[in-house]
Amino acid sequence: MPCLMESLRQVDPSVQALIEGVHTASSLALMILAAWRLAQRLGVLLVEDVRAERAQQPTLWPCCPGCGARGHSKGFRRRVITSMLGQIAWRRRMGRCPHGCHMGTVAPLDQALGLAPAQRTRVAVRQAACALAVFVPFATAAAVLGRLTAVQVSPGAGWTWVQEAGQQAMAHLTRALARLEVGQEPAMDPLDPAFAAHPLRIGADGVMVPFRPTAGTPEGRVVWREVKVAILARLGRRTTRPGRAVPQLLRRRLVAVLGDREALRPRLWLEAVRQGRRQAPVVAWVSDGGRGLWGRSAACFADAAFGILDFDQAAQPRWKGAAAWLDGRSKRARAWVVAARHRLRHGRAEAVLTERAEVLEGDGLPAAARDALAKVYAYLARHRDHLDYDRCKELGLPLGSGMVESACKWLIQQRFKGVGRRWSEDGFNHLLHLRLAWINGRFDALFPLGSSPIS
Repeated sequence: MPCLMESLRQVDPSVQALIEGVHTASSLALMILAAWRLAQRLGVLLVEDVRAERAQQPTLWPCCPGCGARGHSKGFRRRVITSMLGQIAWRRRMGRCPHGCHMGTVAPLDQALGLAPAQRTRVAVRQAACALAVFVPFATAAAVLGRLTAVQVSPGAGWTWVQEAGQQAMAHLTRALARLEVGQEPAMDPLDPAFAAHPLRIGADGVMVPFRPTAGTPEGRVVWREVKVAILARLGRRTTRPGRAVPQLLRRRLVAVLGDREALRPRLWLEAVRQGRRQAPVVAWVSDGGRGLWGRSAACFADAAFGILDFDQAAQPRWKGAAAWLDGRSKRARAWVVAARHRLRHGRAEAVLTERAEVLEGDGLPAAARDALAKVYAYLARHRDHLDYDRCKELGLPLGSGMVESACKWLIQQRFKGVGRRWSEDGFNHLLHLRLAWINGRFDALFPLGSSPIS
């Protein structure tokens, strides 16, 4: 170890203070922090040394696109770029056409290293900033990035990077939807064989988001717009500590769109194909009683999926009917509701509907109570084919739509509905698609050069 310390002291005078910081640290935590800063500085020195060595190697100049003459050197010029290690500086040869054509100056070494002419920040920095912005506001993301690394970025830079990555994600989706429309289905995402045997559960719902009334200004009253959210997940089982088997969501994927159910439908179908809809042993659509969502599920999955109405959504109207028909505080009303819930839960939905029909046909029913009971009967009759809770029990499927409600909370409410937040349409869409890319395992594909820690 003494030999290592002596060697480090001879590397560069700038590391002396960092080495002393490791020696004088009063706690293990401060020692590790000082060592991390030392490692970053050594990494910068190593990268700069390698790049300086490459800059001295012979350069193959490109030919001028105008006259065809090969470019020639105009000397060395310094360049600085921000990486996950901090700022890295080096000098490299710049060249241009010997005849003065308007080809501009070129730097072959920059091109060989994957650098764009005006690029000041490496992809990994943008990737890290965008990953943090997926979860927290831009100012918080910039502060956290600065605390974790040697990189200091502004909230505005993080916002710009999110817009760029979000636009790229939206462009990928647009191309996939265009191919799907002409019959070119996407390849199925790689699926663990252990997951392939599990049922595929699908659900959808809507959630309201606050928007600015006028683009480009935060002035004016909030405008609330609906975002449609859908979730697809393989449904497995896990055993709790007491030994009880409970459902477990595996391979969760989300779909969302700022728009109506017509805009959601092709996106949902695209993701269902990617998640192996045709290969799944069972496809179950579980949702509340919204007519539009059920219409879209029927159009997309009628050939393979069976629909289940959220059990609480089926139970709630029965209590409203009992409160209108009988005194909601009476023992008779409570007993009637409990009995109806039990029959519905155990595959006797037709008996519940028949009982409601008999009550409606009876005499002496007040007009208000008859109207309330008629609405309850129409609601349940409309979902007559979606009340097979016995089959859900056999397949080990939950009876509620809690997974899509949780998806709405995580995807939308936690990030987009904070105190005082109001969104522009573009800003919302870009961040939404970045969050979707994160949860769906496609985030890294937006940053193809971001796998290296110093890129």
